[in-house]
Amino acid sequence: MKITILGSSGQIGAYLTEYLRGKGHTVHEFDIVNGRHHDGTVIPNAELHRVIYDTDFVFFLAFDVGGSRYLKKYQHTFDFINNNTRLMANVFGLLEKYNKRFVFASSQMSNMSYSPYGACKKLGELYTTSLKGLTVKFWNVYGIEKDHEKAHVITDFIRRGFEEGEFEMLTDGTEERQFLYAEDCCEALETVMEKYTDFKPEDPLHITSFRSTSIKEIASIIQGQFQLIGKQVNIKPGLAKDSVQMDKRNEANAYITGWWMPKTTIDKGIAKVFEAMKGDWI
Repeated sequence: MKITILGSSGQIGAYLTEYLRGKGHTVHEFDIVNGRHHDGTVIPNAELHRVIYDTDFVFFLAFDVGGSRYLKKYQHTFDFINNNTRLMANVFGLLEKYNKRFVFASSQMSNMSYSPYGACKKLGELYTTSLKGLTVKFWNVYGIEKDHEKAHVITDFIRRGFEEGEFEMLTDGTEERQFLYAEDCCEALETVMEKYTDFKPEDPLHITSFRSTSIKEIASIIQGQFQLIGKQVNIKPGLAKDSVQMDKRNEANAYITGWWMPKTTIDKGIAKVFEAMKGDWI
């Protein structure tokens, strides 16, 4: 099968590209890191037309997004909102034009109307439903990330541990999140693609571990990984409460577990990411 991955160099996209090629699929990559011709906000974009026209299935993962530090700094800016709304108008217009099967990557934050990021994802869900595509909601997927500015909490803590010898938290660390290892996420996305006709546009396809872990616990697990290599790192909780997700407790819908279940525990997943990243410093 020919598959297009929009956002193919991102945290999830990079894993998914390698995973699907390993399964024998032909994968078209499209990501802004490859240059302006891969910038989905450029209208018209000949390369975007080509990779959507010449494909059997599209994973729409591309978005201007990052971890809490990035969202706290940028999600209320004009550029952030403009980039994401232009991207969606461009991509969804082509998906409608060429009548392609596709999955749109949303977030558990899409119901948090105070968040520009959440509002943009909600708009994407509405586009998707109108075109009878499928929406998946990611809950804090983690894996190796190349862009330090946009890093999410696990890779951010690992990098800071090596470079600064401590994890300085934005919050007091009591907020809980559901974390999912990227390889498990790839299996879920493959399942949604292969079982596409089993699902309806309104189905709640939540891609998560269905287990909550506090940020303090995450820091402690990573601290343990450093101890295994003989390096002492300090945990420095902040005083503030979570201001990005405002410690909202969403309920993950387990509907998708009729087709897929996560396999990797948080301890094992962090150990895999730590092992892959440590070579940059050791």
